[in-house]
Amino acid sequence: MTERAEIAKARRIVVKAGSSSLTTARGTIDAARIDALVDVLAARRDAGAEIVFVSSGAIAAGLGPLGLTRRPADLATQQAAASVGQGALFARYTSSFARYGVTVGQVLLTADDMMRRSHHRNAQRTLAQLLALGVLPIVNENDTVATDEIRFGDNDRLAALVAHLTRADALVLLSDVDALYTGDPRRPGARRITDVRSPADLDGVELGGSGRVGTGGMITKVEAARIAGIPVVLTNAASAARAVAGDPVGTLFHPVDDRRRPTRHLWLAHATTGQGRIVLDPGAVDAIVGRGKSLLPAGVTGVEGDFAAGDPVDLCGADGRVVARGLANYDASEIPDLMGRSTRWLARELGPEYEREIIHRDHLVVLTDR
Repeated sequence: MTERAEIAKARRIVVKAGSSSLTTARGTIDAARIDALVDVLAARRDAGAEIVFVSSGAIAAGLGPLGLTRRPADLATQQAAASVGQGALFARYTSSFARYGVTVGQVLLTADDMMRRSHHRNAQRTLAQLLALGVLPIVNENDTVATDEIRFGDNDRLAALVAHLTRADALVLLSDVDALYTGDPRRPGARRITDVRSPADLDGVELGGSGRVGTGGMITKVEAARIAGIPVVLTNAASAARAVAGDPVGTLFHPVDDRRRPTRHLWLAHATTGQGRIVLDPGAVDAIVGRGKSLLPAGVTGVEGDFAAGDPVDLCGADGRVVARGLANYDASEIPDLMGRSTRWLARELGPEYEREIIHRDHLVVLTDR
């Protein structure tokens, strides 16, 4: 079976629409665009597929009511716009899907929900139960509370992680362009890419930046396709019906392999930035990269930056090359007194609360082969 046929037969599909596909140039909700997209999703659902819809547009939808002409740069105003826009956006979806008798449920996630085990499992159970009850989940990042340090940064990566969370069979990314091109499609000579089977197919491709009202761009869409691990179609909203039907539209990203990594590991690798660095000795590098071990104080030779316990931090060798990323169990200021010590010694000298890893292997992801 070809990947296009797999999309046509997919039992569960995650569809993501960007802000530019849902709002006007002034930042207001485009009711006609939303209705047209809902028509497509409802039809595919009636054909037997379960649909999970990842919708951008909360911040963009809040610009008009707040009298803003462009996406705000500061986090506080972005959160205010999201607070205003999210309710209006979801109300519009509720009304539009009601035309087909479809009940929708709002699921707002932060990156923290993908990483912390209890939050992750709860999100997974909630989405599974919504689908079991015949509800169509509409997912967005919870922009009203997400911080710069723990946010997805764009809904392309969120959609890829939701695809893992829901064990989806296919992912469709709807953008303002009909496919991936070798360069800006508005420039002469840009060639459309119909299939991406390996990183080599992207050699020489120019990946542009973000749009006016969104935060993504081709870079994040390619990254999302890389981490999804399932067939991914990139196209525009006008081609949505053909995309979910498995027709040859847009760009198809073929899965590299069939392995699915834990979602919290994908979040650490692709949706976080290290808030500091911990330098390892060669033995610790080998233990983490080669043998999947936790990071113990004995293997630490240095610490850089000012981070708190629970923050993502980069782990690097003596040459400065980042080899892994994980969630620290200690503040940066605590680590110098622990370096080079065994956990047994620390427990004896400082107390039993110090008999723990700097980073546990369950909260650590390797970023290099060796």
